Amino acid sequence: MSFDNLCKLLSEKHPATFASWVLGTPQTSVKVLKTELSIEPIRADYVTFLQLQGRILHLEFQTKLESTPPLPLRMLDYWVRLYRLYRLPITQVVVLLLPPASGTVIETVFSVETTRHEYRVIQMWSENPESFLNDPALLPLAPLAATMQPQALLQQIVEKVNQLEPRQRPEISAYSQILAGLKYNQDLIRQLFREGMMRESVIYQEILAEGEQRGEQRGREEGRKAEGQLLILRQLARRVGELPQEVLDRIETLSLEQLENLGEALLDFQAIADLETWFSTLDVGVKMT
Repeated sequence: MSFDNLCKLLSEKHPATFASWVLGTPQTSVKVLKTELSIEPIRADYVTFLQLQGRILHLEFQTKLESTPPLPLRMLDYWVRLYRLYRLPITQVVVLLLPPASGTVIETVFSVETTRHEYRVIQMWSENPESFLNDPALLPLAPLAATMQPQALLQQIVEKVNQLEPRQRPEISAYSQILAGLKYNQDLIRQLFREGMMRESVIYQEILAEGEQRGEQRGREEGRKAEGQLLILRQLARRVGELPQEVLDRIETLSLEQLENLGEALLDFQAIADLETWFSTLDVGVKMT
């Protein structure tokens, strides 16, 4: 799953929250529209269209400015298609996830002779992190917000994730870690999130207490593995449904490293067959070694 596409997924899961954020005013009546436009149909992978009260919001996420056709022309093209289809006022907002190279001009206007079309650009690296930290739906975007102390911000995000309801925590944690990967070192991300999740885990605390009696290192290892299995099972149940017993047994045999790899891979799973394919790939790798 790409970073842009993940942001599209989040905006369509929480359309009112994202519309309220980008527009700066509370939005309660928000409907997600299809992204296939009728004139020369296109599929916009990173575009979200929302219908508000008497207005269309076109929300687009980009990790970089460069595109074909150029962004200003594409925004004009979308505006014309949307207006022809819905005949409503249209607000267009591009959310730029990463700063461009130094000296790059961030355009917000398409202009050729008498034709002029404007749109907004939100620069995530200039946004106040507080609005993201205080809303679970926006929390995955918080790592990209403005800060003079990046590691301290990431630690705050971990703490906010740990305060979520158990059913929310694994999914939002995974999304936050993915988007944090645009800005932070992967080892630091894994370390902070793993330590934070384990500190909140009753299972881990029990295993760690037992581990102190028979060796601290072994107890910590078992604690990490038990916590990893628990998170993986929750995420898989949400992605592909109820798991058969043979799959549960197989997951219990995975090492801590394999559990971490599965945790990243399952974000793209759509059905139990995807999990079976992943196991097959794992088996091939074992045979080759």
